[in-house]
Order: sequence, then C-alpha cells, then structure tokens
Amino acid sequence: MTAKRLCRIGRLLLACAGLALVLIPNGMRFTGYLFLGILAVWYCGLLLCHWGKKSRTGKICYRVFLAGAGLGVVCLAGIEAAVVFRGEADNSGVPVDAVIVLGAGVNGETPSAALWSRIRAAEDYLEKHPEVPVVLSGGQGPGERITEAEAMRRALGGEDGAENARFLLEERSANTAQNFAFSKALLEERGLDTETAVIAVVTNDFHCFRAHMIAQKQGLNIVDVPAELPWWWLTANYYLREAFAVVKTALFD
Repeated sequence: MTAKRLCRIGRLLLACAGLALVLIPNGMRFTGYLFLGILAVWYCGLLLCHWGKKSRTGKICYRVFLAGAGLGVVCLAGIEAAVVFRGEADNSGVPVDAVIVLGAGVNGETPSAALWSRIRAAEDYLEKHPEVPVVLSGGQGPGERITEAEAMRRALGGEDGAENARFLLEERSANTAQNFAFSKALLEERGLDTETAVIAVVTNDFHCFRAHMIAQKQGLNIVDVPAELPWWWLTANYYLREAFAVVKTALFD
C-alpha cells in the first residue's frame, strides 16, 4: 500500500471519527472537533505543499506552516505534560484551613460523571479533615434543576443531613474564576484569612493545573485534591481539551 493511499485512509478515518464524535451524544464532542481541526490543518498543508512545488513564495509559506505546526505541537505537548503531572499530585497529608469543592455538570438533579468523581474524592478527603470548613461551589446552568452546590450537599450530607452544618453553599458561580472569587468571600465572612490560609481544592485531575493558575491569580494558596473520572475515554477527552483551555486562560482570562 502506497504512502498516498495510507494518507487518504488516514484522512477518511479522521473525518468519520470526528463527525461521529460531534454528532452522536457521547461526552467526547471536543475530541471530535479536534479530529476535524487536525483534518483541516492537514488539507491546508497539502495545499501549501502543492503551491510550494510551483512557486518560491509557496515554498516559503509551506516551510513557515511546517515550523508553526511543529512549534504548536511541541507547546501543546509541554502543556499536556504539566497538566498530567499536576493531576497526579498527592496532597492528602498537607494541613489545610479550608476546603473548596468545585462543581461540575448536573443532569436535572443527578450529578454528572465528573461531579460524582469530585463528590467521592471530597468524601474521602473530608473524612481525613473533619474540622475544617467546606465550601461547595457551583451555580445552576442549562439543563440543571438544582445548583451544583446543592447536588453536592445532597450527596455529601447523608440521609440524616448530619454534615450539612459544616457546608457553606456557593450557588452563584458559572465558571472556575467565579468559583474561587465567591468561595473566597464566603470563607472571609466565616472569619478565615484567605491571604495566609492553605485551602484544599477538590476537582478533577485534568482540571487541577488550570484551577491552580486561576486560584493563584486571585491570591489563594491552594493544594490540589485530584478526582479521577471513571472511564478512560472521557479522561482522554478532557485532558486533550484542557491543554487548549490552559492556553485560553493564560492569554485571555
């Protein structure tokens, strides 16, 4: 089989996989868009290569394209490595003054897979740190009949609600920056000096690096409590997406 035929098969597979992941509800839409984006870049490279065979200007543009694509891959690989490294941290033994559990999607009143994993990680962590105040942070988005904070309270409070007095509910936030800003205000109202306090943040492993970036911008000293997703394909999808989200946060947020 020739290299050209292998490339055609590769482009066809990228197109089919990308369209399937985008059009079929499966929680991996970002990976589908990424496949289609790679396909578009591939075709741009082919056009520039064809132009480069006919024109000196085209050859220069093709070389610039290759250099830019290579640099982009190296940068994204470096960011991905940092995201993975941060998500594997074990800070369970670090003394903390408070805990913030970041919300994730709720399907009606049922926590999503990402939120369930955070709830389980928070449950384990709070058993080891029974005295510290806890902020459950997350507002109400499209398709959610209750706030993310309330969904976490119901899951963590138990049937008798014995733990509820320990929880501070932050129910206004719509993104991670607001999670931290509003949670910080709640903890300060509780009397915590957030400038010197060490705060544990429970979130998914893939999200730890970016959450750390955002918390530092708001003057918070945090330690990560990573929660693992139950399915590897969702984890791969979110890790891929997170590298691009880190770039967006660094440049625009």
